[in-house]
Amino acid sequence: MSTLVKRLILIPLVGLGWLPQGFARDNSLLARVTVYWAGGGHGADHYTRQHKSATGLRLRQGHCAVDPRRIPYGSRVVLPDGTALSAVDTGSAVRNRKAARRSGRTNYERDAIVIDKFFETKGQALAWANSNPPFINVRVVPPNVATVAKPNITNSQPIALNPATATTNLAARSSTGAIAAPATTNAAAARPTGGIIRNPLGRLGR
Repeated sequence: MSTLVKRLILIPLVGLGWLPQGFARDNSLLARVTVYWAGGGHGADHYTRQHKSATGLRLRQGHCAVDPRRIPYGSRVVLPDGTALSAVDTGSAVRNRKAARRSGRTNYERDAIVIDKFFETKGQALAWANSNPPFINVRVVPPNVATVAKPNITNSQPIALNPATATTNLAARSSTGAIAAPATTNAAAARPTGGIIRNPLGRLGR
């Protein structure tokens, strides 16, 4: 293999190494998902109890806190069960990845991002945390990404397989005033018999 070819292969690989983690093509990340809540027990700070977020939006179920350097505000964080969270908040423990660094058992887990899922009450938050693994793979959908609609093939128009029948009614009055019988021209009947005819689907039939 020539030196030029080796360089052309090496350059894209080196470029991929400089991409920030979390902005890969499929936007799939390993995340340490923690929980926080507005009421129902100790653990909520002053801003969370008032449902105040870093973006100014009122916190509600379905919101989460992220590190905006890794996940831009307004992104959707999709969990493995299909739940989509809106990234509207942040916090120091999320930005410094405290939970991942402390609970990770491998370097891969300790390097994971942290996502803090919001709940209204402490009971709801702990119930979710106890029924889900601490580290999960999430998919990040950046803001302003249009959703591609799936084509609807159930309402497609039917395809005509037989040629239309052309009917021509010719009415003529005779000298005696009688109306002549209408003449009907059937395009299907006018086809030659025994010949090879190509139908609209492209198959050959006799």
